[in-house]
Amino acid sequence: MPDGNSAAAGGKTGVRIVVVGDRGTGKSSLIAAAATESFPENLSPVLPPTRLPADFFPDRVPITIIDTSASLESRGKLNEELKRADVIILTYACDFPLTLTRLSSFWLQEFRRLEVKVPVIVVGCKVDLRDENQPISLEPVMGPIMQQYREIETCIECSAVTLMQVPDVFYYAQKAVLHPTAPLFDQDTQALQPRCIRALRRIFTLCDSDMDGALNDAELNDFQVKCFDAPLQPAEIVGVRRVVQEKKKEGVNDLGLTLEGFLFLHSLFIDKGRLETSWAVLRKFGYGNDLKLRDDFLPAPSKHAPDQSIELTIEAVEFVRRVFRLFDTNNYGALKPTQLDELFSTAPENPWGEAPYKDAAERTTQGNLTLKGFLSEWALMTMLDPRGSLANLLYIGYGGNPASALHVTRRRSVDRKKQQTERNVFHCLVFGPKNAGKSTLLNSFLGRPFSESHELTAGERYAVNVVDQLGVRMVATLLGGSSIE
Repeated sequence: MPDGNSAAAGGKTGVRIVVVGDRGTGKSSLIAAAATESFPENLSPVLPPTRLPADFFPDRVPITIIDTSASLESRGKLNEELKRADVIILTYACDFPLTLTRLSSFWLQEFRRLEVKVPVIVVGCKVDLRDENQPISLEPVMGPIMQQYREIETCIECSAVTLMQVPDVFYYAQKAVLHPTAPLFDQDTQALQPRCIRALRRIFTLCDSDMDGALNDAELNDFQVKCFDAPLQPAEIVGVRRVVQEKKKEGVNDLGLTLEGFLFLHSLFIDKGRLETSWAVLRKFGYGNDLKLRDDFLPAPSKHAPDQSIELTIEAVEFVRRVFRLFDTNNYGALKPTQLDELFSTAPENPWGEAPYKDAAERTTQGNLTLKGFLSEWALMTMLDPRGSLANLLYIGYGGNPASALHVTRRRSVDRKKQQTERNVFHCLVFGPKNAGKSTLLNSFLGRPFSESHELTAGERYAVNVVDQLGVRMVATLLGGSSIE
């Protein structure tokens, strides 16, 4: 497991900041002023890498700052540094307006041409030299640029001479890496991102111990202690409810804070620039910057012999059976696509919406997923992607020990010697020449009627189903496709 600081910072153990901009915009002076807390004299044209210690900012993650040259002969070196950057500080000189216009006419376009996809902090240096008779408002100038270039996280002006806002420049740069905006909030729609909503819905569900659809005072307090190691005082709980109720009436009911209220609070944190609060919650529940569970929360078996496979344990199979029954509200024995989407509403997405899982299991004539199909999909996902299977178990509420959800089967060579097997899932390869009937065989295995029309299968295709044979129930997986001939 990573240490507390690393986990709180999304697993980052350091932040690499590359400072770029036109010649004479104050790049080197800005870096030296941050490192020495004084205005530097007689600097070299390009500084060597500068390191700010872990205790420089509250997140306790060290920073490495890379100075660059804007000269043509240094362009190759600059491009290399840009591609290694975690975040870019793009400078202009407040006393030289042309450098401000070149942000969009050259630099930001260059970043995109190089496919550098990291946050950008725009920094106006030498604000102490700006002509007082020509005041400038950043918003009308930078507003349209930020609309066009969403990679810009923030804009700030500073002075290396007076040290005004110099530390803030690097704080915002570090914050853009450790607590990024884009995964949480859509600037165009001014709303939480869909994947963020799904992650927060899962967290809310996990904290709603009595499953009444609201966080009461005790549950809200337990949540606060888990995420921030400090309880809420009664007056603070009342304050939280009041703030939510004033802005979103459905966010609070007689039972406590609803999901709508919980989501609203996080929208409010982000709106107030407190992204670190939402990220602290997400990371405490195991999420990385992609809003998926981090690998350190997923103890899936990582090593096994080629003739071994990975299956769900009996405990995990029983859990997914219970989940199926919970969402099969009409007791039809099959889940509609909408019910399946609701089942995975606390996962980043429905994992079976794309190949190889889409259309790989038994469905009804209406396209609904049967229990046999549901169990088969889980078996296939566990065989092909054990870590992804474990993650999805946790997303939908598996409360057992994650390490006990999967097990590695005995080696096939041992099974042959003993002439018996403990496996529940069997993998069969179907191959043959074109038009030999491979796809028809797979369709028949899934209970689909024979069809005279035939489309060539592009690449591999899986078919998986539960088979009852001599009183033993097992899952068989067939692999076929036009590329296997």
